[in-house]
Amino acid sequence: MAEEYKAVAKELPISAQKTRLVVDMVRGKDVVDALDLLKFVPNKAAKPVYKVVRSAMINAEENFGVSRAGLYVHKIFADEGRTLKRGRFGGRGRYKPQLKRYSHVTVILREREEN
Repeated sequence: MAEEYKAVAKELPISAQKTRLVVDMVRGKDVVDALDLLKFVPNKAAKPVYKVVRSAMINAEENFGVSRAGLYVHKIFADEGRTLKRGRFGGRGRYKPQLKRYSHVTVILREREEN
């Protein structure tokens, strides 16, 4: 079984639902291609996801001596984090809740297997 190289970002101030839209774009791609793609995605979640994928790539290079050309995004997922419950007062004395959601992003890279 191939070795896995991992990086995790916790408590990103973006909902997991919005983060998953960006995460789904890079799943299964080569690391270099995924980083190029994330540079030009206009979503707010693209920058933190870029940083996590880059961190996993650098972990593999520095700690294990793996070339970045052979790496691909094996698994990547966004889980829900904590939810801050805030709110404002609305008309007629009502309370309008605002949920500020956070997410955790996990990236697992592997080397491409040569046939």
